[in-house]
Amino acid sequence: MKVQRRAVLKSLASIGIFNLTPTIFALTQSSSALAQNEKKKQLAEQLAQYAFDLKGSQITQSAIESAKFRFVDSVGCALSAFHEAPVKSCRTIAARASVGTTTLWGTETQSQPELAAFSNGVALRYHDLNDVYVSKTTGHPSDNIAACFAVAESVKASGRQFLEATVLAYEINCRLMDATDLTAKGWDHPIFTLPSVALASSKLLASNQSKMTQAVNISLASSMAMYQTRVQQISDWKGIADPDALRNGVFASLLAEQGMTGPAPIFEGKAGLFAQVSGPFLLDTTTFGGATGTYKILDCGYKLYPAQVYTLTSIPAGIELARQAGGADKIASLKIFTTRTGLLKSATGPEKWAPATKETADHSLPYVASRAIFDGDIHINSYTKEKISEPKILDFMQNVTVEEDPVLSAREPLTTPCRLTAVLKDGRTLTVQVDDVAGSATRPMTRDALNAKFIQNVSGFLNNIQSEALLNALWNVESESNLTNLARQMKSVS
Repeated sequence: MKVQRRAVLKSLASIGIFNLTPTIFALTQSSSALAQNEKKKQLAEQLAQYAFDLKGSQITQSAIESAKFRFVDSVGCALSAFHEAPVKSCRTIAARASVGTTTLWGTETQSQPELAAFSNGVALRYHDLNDVYVSKTTGHPSDNIAACFAVAESVKASGRQFLEATVLAYEINCRLMDATDLTAKGWDHPIFTLPSVALASSKLLASNQSKMTQAVNISLASSMAMYQTRVQQISDWKGIADPDALRNGVFASLLAEQGMTGPAPIFEGKAGLFAQVSGPFLLDTTTFGGATGTYKILDCGYKLYPAQVYTLTSIPAGIELARQAGGADKIASLKIFTTRTGLLKSATGPEKWAPATKETADHSLPYVASRAIFDGDIHINSYTKEKISEPKILDFMQNVTVEEDPVLSAREPLTTPCRLTAVLKDGRTLTVQVDDVAGSATRPMTRDALNAKFIQNVSGFLNNIQSEALLNALWNVESESNLTNLARQMKSVS
């Protein structure tokens, strides 16, 4: 039977298939930011041009040193999670590739670069202990390192080339996070990892500028990460969402290098990122690092504790508060003052007072502060099933309240301060405020402190001799000519 086109269109319209069209056109036509962008190159083209034009000689030695710091930190974080169940599951999947050119960290097994980026990224991210960048959108740019290393190893790039690609990935990732708040619109930061990885990978593949643009187009069309990942009871996917973006970003660059094209304009299009996800924003690549600006990799913080960034200052505050009080058992109630973002992201919802998963607990300001008060520390074992269900902690948290202090909020994003006020059982009141922690942008981590963190992280995986040897090799990555040899030094030798 012949179906009339007009009847089909009418039927589709009646069930709402085309209801988005007027909204999409209205948004793109009314946006002054989009109108300005239409007068010049598409944003994907601008980002690709920046990446293509960036020369190794333009990258400052301070940026290269920062990339080395973050590489050392990232490997330590990854090896600390080697035996965790989600990490093992992802490594098992990656190991199924019959032919590979890229090492799965902690083993001698090789896989395809996109799967190695994913697997190594999951390990790197698992404990929420790798670096952080706080801006309009907050994310973890060192996740990019797993992808940069995977592609660099696969094409037999040098250690210096790997570090240069890492600086580039940070630059794209952080500049995008500076541009707009994805989370306020219900979307998640891995969206901005897609183009950063696509461009860094394309750089290592020696793709031309046109193919770099297509890699960005393909990467952003491939997946959109929802912020549901980080609210209510949080699942394993919290630590896998960004590694999934690594996988997609690397794969997009491989497709583009083979001549595949992607939808355009991916940012400014009538159904593009601006219209559907982020809202319009502007980026000026002439201010990026190597042009007239400094490199964003220098502005990222490190973590000494495995916890969400907005909970970090509550840890030393809680430890000091317990010391002054004479112990957690002397405290009758606790009020936590935090920033507006800290309140929204780490103390909103009943699950933050009764976390059922590790991922919820390390994103819970009430739990992290309470655990620091009771244990005098926060470490990777602070989130076991036994710890998060401990009756004394759950009882204590029933007397914990959290409020925003506008004075603290005004200090974001440079710092994420926190103030704890406890009413003791004897009636006294104690207050402790911590404005920042070691490793934050205002208190850069020293090499000695990073080395100590690394040794502690790998202590359950490598013996002392192996740890020191690997640490020395990682610091010398800039002069390494064979990244596979370096990756194999990450393997535990019984």
